[in-house]
Amino acid sequence: MLVFATSDKGGTGRSVTTSNVAYQSALAGNDVCYLDFDFGSPTAGAVFDVDTGKLLVEGGGLHSYLLGTVADPHRCDVFADSERLSMRERPLGAGRLTLLPGDSGGGEFPSSPEMIRRCRELLGRLNEEFDVVFVDLSAGRSYALHMALAAVADMRPPPTVRWLVYHRWTQQHIQAAGGLVHGEHGILETGVELGHDRERLLGQLRFVRTAMLSPAAQGLTAEQAAWVKDWNGDLQNLARERGAGALYLLGSVPLDPVLQWREQLITNHDLTVSRIANRATADAFAELAELIVDDDVWDQR
Repeated sequence: MLVFATSDKGGTGRSVTTSNVAYQSALAGNDVCYLDFDFGSPTAGAVFDVDTGKLLVEGGGLHSYLLGTVADPHRCDVFADSERLSMRERPLGAGRLTLLPGDSGGGEFPSSPEMIRRCRELLGRLNEEFDVVFVDLSAGRSYALHMALAAVADMRPPPTVRWLVYHRWTQQHIQAAGGLVHGEHGILETGVELGHDRERLLGQLRFVRTAMLSPAAQGLTAEQAAWVKDWNGDLQNLARERGAGALYLLGSVPLDPVLQWREQLITNHDLTVSRIANRATADAFAELAELIVDDDVWDQR
């Protein structure tokens, strides 16, 4: 299964959420691969606490592979190579968690037929080797998004594909996420131009809301609570109007102080020993990991 993660804006929590969902998927027993296709800012290694700059001295990352300077991109075993001691040993029953980082200092570049071919071949090989392959794309209508859409359109046989569009629960983010999917040069329009069936592509797509603050949050005055409740209803209506409503919502992740201050994986050590992270956040990541691979969920619209 190929899972593409994208967003129209930066700062949505796309990378840290996808990394944590990939981690939870591995804990559930899946062999998981994570590709850092955020070409303009390949920083997934920091979330996984892996020194990618040091590792890339020995080989090339995804930039080098797509540009044709190396035959295969560098791989990193997250459980073995993470600098966090609480990540070092793979938990009993967990699957593999493999990171394919981007090149240190890499940047965006336009795709070419040869790059698309190399991307398609890589995705095909990884799809056969791993249970779930997460591809973290650059934000917006990027070269990485176009390359991914083009590569998947020509894969035979067609793989099982999911598209996750991340956004914060604000007016601007909802409008941006809806536009990225349904707007001009968005995922659907570009996908159809590249050979995708529109309805099939739409069925492969779900939204994920990040850093959600509960309307019933503690510490609000009566006036603030009433305003938050009303505005939350307005945002629900806006999401429906922009095609990002509950019908296409896969799930949401609550606001967590740890992730606001440091983009990292939330481990069992963080929950039970240092107790710096909230259990609800880890549970949300685990639930998303389950929903992503649940065919029944994706058949419902």
